[in-house]
Amino acid sequence: MEIVEVGPRDGLQNEKVLVSLEDKAEMIARSIAYGARRIEVGSFVNPKKVPQMAGTDELVAMLPRRDDVTYIGLVMNQRGLDRALEAGIDEAGAVCVATDTFAMRNQGQTSNQSVIVASDIVRNAIAAGRGGQVTIGAAFGCPFEGEVAQAHVVAMARQLAEANPREIALADTIGVATPGEVDALVRAVVAAVGPIPVRVHFHNTRNTGLANAWIAVAAGARVVDASLGGLGGCPFAPKATGNVPTEDVVYMFERSGLATGLDLDRVIEASHWMEGVMGTALRGMVSNAGNFPAVALGRDI
Repeated sequence: MEIVEVGPRDGLQNEKVLVSLEDKAEMIARSIAYGARRIEVGSFVNPKKVPQMAGTDELVAMLPRRDDVTYIGLVMNQRGLDRALEAGIDEAGAVCVATDTFAMRNQGQTSNQSVIVASDIVRNAIAAGRGGQVTIGAAFGCPFEGEVAQAHVVAMARQLAEANPREIALADTIGVATPGEVDALVRAVVAAVGPIPVRVHFHNTRNTGLANAWIAVAAGARVVDASLGGLGGCPFAPKATGNVPTEDVVYMFERSGLATGLDLDRVIEASHWMEGVMGTALRGMVSNAGNFPAVALGRDI
């Protein structure tokens, strides 16, 4: 299985402590050192709306260029994609949202409009010789409209698949999903989009994030987003607290015999370093408790 490190973007975007470009670059360097090979480094959005993401263009210029590392940049529109391409980002991450109210607050579009825009971003990124992937936000529930119909999310995924993205992600933006719901939706989307991989993105708001990640992989998801130390949140979703911590996700899968390619001891070390940057303890439980002797790795998903 594959883990995408989203700490530098989704992890930091809602944190009150503004992190310097130098510390962001160091965070990314440490992510590479512990084995992350796809890293969401920032977003190309209006810094007045998301101050933590100011200077993403400059940040990308500071990063080491490696053939084995993919830098992902979040983009919401063509202007953002143009900035990302000019900055040298490897992969554009587009976003659409499963409800109209959240989509309007997040990016000034209806849900259906956001699918069209996200599809265009993916197509244009691919045409420019870069990668393109897309996330369906609020796929498991909306802070403003409540329940989200599974059929609607599956229909969105089918339409997005026509743009041939690298993968389609299902995001539990506000951390309301439970394993039963995750199992049903992931299986339905996997069946709907055929060979296109499904990625999952969970927030641990209600302490179900790790269980959701586990059942999602069992249901056919091939990629899991995680954030160093459990940093994270969404500026436009009330009470959307941290992502599932990278160290906790790695521990769970590695101890279960599923290789992640990440060095847990180095993840823990990076998490402790990040606590110094943020000036507070982070949410990763494995970093607080410590590693446990490893077992032989058996299979990979």
